[in-house]
Amino acid sequence: MSRSRPPTSSRTRPTTRRGRASSASWSPPARRTALRAGAVGSRIAQLQRDGAQAIVSFGGKANTSLDSACATAAGLTSAYLSVIKAYHLTTIDLDIEGSALDDAAAGPRRAAAIAALEKADPKLGVWLTLPVEPTGLQDNAMSVIAAMLRAHVSIAGVNVMTMDFSAPPAPGTTMAKLAENALTATAGQLAGLYPQYGIKLRAQQIWQQLGATVMIGQNDIQGENLTVADASSLTGFADREHLGRLSMWSINRDSQCGSSFSETGMLSNTCSGTAQSGLQFAQVFGQLQGGVTAIGTSSSAAGEIKPAVADTNPADAPYPQWSATASYPLGYKVVEDGEIYQAKWYNNGDDPSAQVQDSWQTPWELLGPVVPGEGMTIPTLPAGTYPAWSLQAKYVTGQKVLFHGLPYEAKWDNQGDSPATAAGDASGSAWTPLFKIPGEPSG
Repeated sequence: MSRSRPPTSSRTRPTTRRGRASSASWSPPARRTALRAGAVGSRIAQLQRDGAQAIVSFGGKANTSLDSACATAAGLTSAYLSVIKAYHLTTIDLDIEGSALDDAAAGPRRAAAIAALEKADPKLGVWLTLPVEPTGLQDNAMSVIAAMLRAHVSIAGVNVMTMDFSAPPAPGTTMAKLAENALTATAGQLAGLYPQYGIKLRAQQIWQQLGATVMIGQNDIQGENLTVADASSLTGFADREHLGRLSMWSINRDSQCGSSFSETGMLSNTCSGTAQSGLQFAQVFGQLQGGVTAIGTSSSAAGEIKPAVADTNPADAPYPQWSATASYPLGYKVVEDGEIYQAKWYNNGDDPSAQVQDSWQTPWELLGPVVPGEGMTIPTLPAGTYPAWSLQAKYVTGQKVLFHGLPYEAKWDNQGDSPATAAGDASGSAWTPLFKIPGEPSG
């Protein structure tokens, strides 16, 4: 993989020690709900429209990873493939850490599954993300790579998590230096491991198949704080060594804690805990030139995907159609002409598709096109949960009814006022919906 801009590889889920939360333990309905809430498919489709490619990462420290949860290699292959097909992926990443790192049964199963995927699609790029120390990869991480090589997996690259080291920098050194030491040590380890499996690479080729993911600002370990100066130093190192990949955890943390004065040392999912300007880490790492291509595969990842075409059928929209008369609070999602938008602030009557010169001139953020299979669904309640609404009935404040299977509560005494009015006139309607419309912000 050539050097890529950090935002395309950034981790957006809540920070955990050394990695990301796994999704393997979600139930199917919960997974669908979460994916729809984040408009994941549309965001990936928008990236592809822009000529970029998303790399989906499987695993993480928290929860149960797929390679441990799936009992057979065939089942694991199927699980990986379902995501690859859903998002038209050309490159995936396996984040192997925590309990999965020491799961003896998961290693061969994981390797067999990836080997099967690559046999079916030789152009698929597979990266391994592993924890590391300044002295290099530990034995369990080296065993993960060896298992892949024994299964004849073509590894696109090894990405080491240069964060949360077992000890903070000693006096006179920096987090950047510890990261550089970890990368140098890992390159040496791979140079010794690959030939054992008949893989002969020059030193520069090994560096091109090596990546680093840093945790910007305050790490989970006290005394470890990667500063903007560290980021600049590491960027220079990556450029000199032709590092294949440089990522950061995470884009949503790329601002300082505290507005006027930086609150350093704070560990947060929404700010870095170091002095910086907004998105400064992304700007520093973005100085590296490159795009997403998979080393060892026969084609550019970006060239294999046809940009998604927006589905303009309102019945397929996962969120309500935009209305010129409705009011939209921060975070609300709507659809217009097959495109999904999210409100950046409260607005009324601002057309999401209106052309503007600068993004700050519109209250809407384009998330991406409507993709097939994401139609809007609102779970209904069984008949009899509440009385069905009747045009002739008299209702008192607080009384609950079902209208087309959906629950409503009376805001005041009324008769003949249909709950349907709540959709177009929330303040004037006599009814409050007791359910969430897809796209509504939580809270």
